[in-house]
Amino acid sequence: MGKKRSGGGLTGTQQAVKFLGVSVLAGAVLAGIALPAAGALGLAAKGTVEGFDEIPANLKTPPLSQRTTILDAQGGKIATVYSRDRTVVPLDKISPFMQKAIVSIEDSRFYEHGAIDLKGVLRAINRNAQSGGVAQGASTLTQQYVKNVFVEEAGDDPDKVAQATQQTIGRKVRELKYAIQVEEELGKKKILENYLNITFFGQQAYGIESAAQRYFSKQAADLTVEEAALLAGIVQSPSRYDPVNDAQEATKRRNIVLQRMADLKHITQAEADRAKAGPLKLKVSKPKNGCITAVSGAGFFCDYVKQVFLSDPVFGKTREERAKIWNQGGLTVRTTLDPQAQEAAQQSLKDHVNQDDKVAAAVTMVEPGTGKVLAMGQSKPYGFGEHETTINYSVNKKQGGSNFGFPVGSTFKPFLAAAAIEQGRPPTQVYSAPFQMPYPASIPTCDGRPWVNDGNYQLENEDESEVGPYALKEAMAKSVNTYFVQMIQDIGLCPVVDVTDKLGVVQGNGKKLPVSPSSLTLGSTGISPLTMATAYAAFANRGTYCTPTAIESIKTADGKKLDVPQSSCSKAMTERTADTINELLRGVVDSGTGKAAGLTGRDNAGKTGTTDERRNAWFVGYTPNLSGAVWVGSASQQVKMEGITIGGVYHGKVFGGQVPGPIWKDAMTGALDGKPAGQFVRVSIPDAKDPKDKDKDRDRRRPGDNKPDDGNIFPDIQFPPDLIGGQRGGQGNGGRGR
Repeated sequence: MGKKRSGGGLTGTQQAVKFLGVSVLAGAVLAGIALPAAGALGLAAKGTVEGFDEIPANLKTPPLSQRTTILDAQGGKIATVYSRDRTVVPLDKISPFMQKAIVSIEDSRFYEHGAIDLKGVLRAINRNAQSGGVAQGASTLTQQYVKNVFVEEAGDDPDKVAQATQQTIGRKVRELKYAIQVEEELGKKKILENYLNITFFGQQAYGIESAAQRYFSKQAADLTVEEAALLAGIVQSPSRYDPVNDAQEATKRRNIVLQRMADLKHITQAEADRAKAGPLKLKVSKPKNGCITAVSGAGFFCDYVKQVFLSDPVFGKTREERAKIWNQGGLTVRTTLDPQAQEAAQQSLKDHVNQDDKVAAAVTMVEPGTGKVLAMGQSKPYGFGEHETTINYSVNKKQGGSNFGFPVGSTFKPFLAAAAIEQGRPPTQVYSAPFQMPYPASIPTCDGRPWVNDGNYQLENEDESEVGPYALKEAMAKSVNTYFVQMIQDIGLCPVVDVTDKLGVVQGNGKKLPVSPSSLTLGSTGISPLTMATAYAAFANRGTYCTPTAIESIKTADGKKLDVPQSSCSKAMTERTADTINELLRGVVDSGTGKAAGLTGRDNAGKTGTTDERRNAWFVGYTPNLSGAVWVGSASQQVKMEGITIGGVYHGKVFGGQVPGPIWKDAMTGALDGKPAGQFVRVSIPDAKDPKDKDKDRDRRRPGDNKPDDGNIFPDIQFPPDLIGGQRGGQGNGGRGR
């Protein structure tokens, strides 16, 4: 081994000799010759040859990472996302000038040599020996292509990238062997095509098509000679020759390429001189990557699609496998997003809530019977700036949403009513429903251990005028809290758990709902708008619940179809129960707390909800063919919506029918414009006889009893007129009733 300098490195001559040893080794392999020991060349040649022979013969070329295009249900582009911005094109779609330019500057003898260029090696040895360092390399385009394959395979792993690019004898030998294979299997034209598609041109552009778009806003097929020369010159050092940030240095490099093309007779000298005299003429297109670029405010839906892909086992057994496919890109993802519904939702949000308001709003729309997510928007845009966010308020935490969802208030009451009807309670059921009352002492649960009111929890209705007795229809229309707490003691907590489980209702963190009357009556638990819209869609679908779905189809870059998640539909309640709930909730929008949300000329139904201290306000409603949920509040849950201005309008107190209701109305009206107006199956719910007349009423029942009672559904609980105190709407963060 030659002596080292005092600094520890080899001399320039020694480096040249070492380089020559590798080159001779490669040449010997090409000739099928086994080399003897070659210590004089600065190599342990025997060991190197053995190592060379042990390298696998087949280069596993990973598919090139490309951009993924996300489309709406009609084929319109929502957004483009990518790990690496690349669009693969065949050689006949690449300008001949570009082909000649890259060969001229990177490997002028490309069509004359094999995997290595021995003349280039000798030239590099001479230059490097003269300079005392490594002033010139000798890699052919084929070798450079192989190195880029290693880099592509490394992905975004910095350690793997370092290994793929390290200047070591071992890597060079490995690169040479694969270069031999590539030359034998692909041929020159395919190698050139692959090289131009894989190489990095700076400014986040991988491959010539993306580079042409980035710097000149045109296709690679249309590049002129001077444009091609500029791009070919960038390859050697994308940062140094970046024309966007250093036009002068890039121009010098472009002119070197042009002169090289003239020297090799690819263009005339006159053409080169004319091109060199001109300016760069850049027409830069900024990188447009990610859900932040989505149209019509669909950034949150775009992110939801990504999260669905990363979390669903249909796309791979592990998240790592799914992420690899997503980052590989090249996918065309057709989604369920309806552009008309999305535009309507976003416009309604814009009309009613300002981006810089203290509170935010979210709208989600789902199609009954299919589970297709048709719209998903927010008042605060998708982004990282002021009054922007990347948290999707419409979905659960696992899908990029808030940690816990948002308390839904009285929009939970229809689930309880459905459970009661499933248990045989009539829609004319009457309870005493005083203005104020304590929670029941205990309520049965599924595990046999009753919920116990050990905290002396109490509740009251929204308005002092709301004093029973009430029948279900009027209690639902007025959203009477005490009525529904009496109902849950009557049927117990377990039937409600059963119904909500079948409706897919979970907390925003993905966990099951707490088994307590506050959670299962007055909506004190955080739930996402998507969960609520999907659950209400089951009412519209006559009791059949369908899991939400956002992806219609996916095609890979080579046209292969991937399996996608399918909506799963199951019976959550009888048709009769669902039809009855529809009739009850029609009353809410006809004459109840949701009157301001009622649609014109269509069957529609819905429910309002407001939580303690007015931190959240909701409206969830539907027609036979569309279900939508609207939430308004502070994501931090720190804003009390009293004495507040929202969308330029002052509100003394915010109710579910007051702000969310009109948002829902306008969004649904726009989404359904021109669509058929379906009809609910009507159910006759007789007006209750005067519930205050005990002798005329025979529908009142004791908890768990089928016999008429004496007028008080809770005979053991006294409701003195001066009862005061307790929290409105229930323990903790319960519903206020409207």
